[in-house]
Amino acid sequence: MTSPVRLLLASSHPGPTVTVTVLAAVIAAAVGHPVRLVVLVALTVVAGQLSIGLANDWIDADRDRAVGRSDKPVAQGHIAAGTVRNAAFGTAAAAVVLSLFLGPVAAVAHLVLVAAGWAYDAGLKRSIWSVAPFVVAFGLLPVVAVSAGPASQLPAPWAIGTGAVFGIAIHCTNVLPDLVDDAATGVRGFPHRLGLHAAGVVAFGALVVAAGLVLFGQLSGGDPVRGLGVVLAVVGTVVVVVLAVVGVRLVLTGPPTRTLFRLVIASSLVLVVELGLAGARLVA
Repeated sequence: MTSPVRLLLASSHPGPTVTVTVLAAVIAAAVGHPVRLVVLVALTVVAGQLSIGLANDWIDADRDRAVGRSDKPVAQGHIAAGTVRNAAFGTAAAAVVLSLFLGPVAAVAHLVLVAAGWAYDAGLKRSIWSVAPFVVAFGLLPVVAVSAGPASQLPAPWAIGTGAVFGIAIHCTNVLPDLVDDAATGVRGFPHRLGLHAAGVVAFGALVVAAGLVLFGQLSGGDPVRGLGVVLAVVGTVVVVVLAVVGVRLVLTGPPTRTLFRLVIASSLVLVVELGLAGARLVA
């Protein structure tokens, strides 16, 4: 029998949770925060992401059950919705407490980020504004990571912009495989209204914009990267563009699958490396 902890982890959307946490930790390390602060950022972000993922599965339990989602422990009856609900509130409370130790700017940014995720779960996912929580949350992620600590420094505008447009790519590609199930249960968010092909093109177009913003951030300003840094920055951008082209091709020629989302995750890892190379350039 699978343990309750494993079932809760499976209900927490572990892939996106890990990705967002890694992004935050890498950005925090890239701007020179001490190890203890990087760890605090990671713990705070993972608590918030766990709460959002758990809330999603708790709130959508009936809908997931209606369409026979085999990847949802609640829908399969392996764990009670009430247990997932309690875990969602518990991790949300932990996120609030941990946020208070980040400093005022990072704390407010993270609380708004988590609130945006819960707002999506609670109903925005069914409206044309479903993309807004992703734009807000991913746009604020660099603020949380960079402004943590007593200095409360702010990230460069290009870093915030990168997060915001990356949120569009995440939202659209994550939803595309569920369009049919969502239509059957009355969910019509931003990607649903665009349709499969248009939403896919928008998603991977946003990914290219994000890569371009990271490249701009590294090559511009008073302290741009030089030498090998320029080569790595350009190569990273080219890799993301190639992945985006592959994604568009898959969207236009075949049925939507989780591969589309995995391409965005792979691109995020490339962007993480680029952000790590950017270092202090992330700071405004």
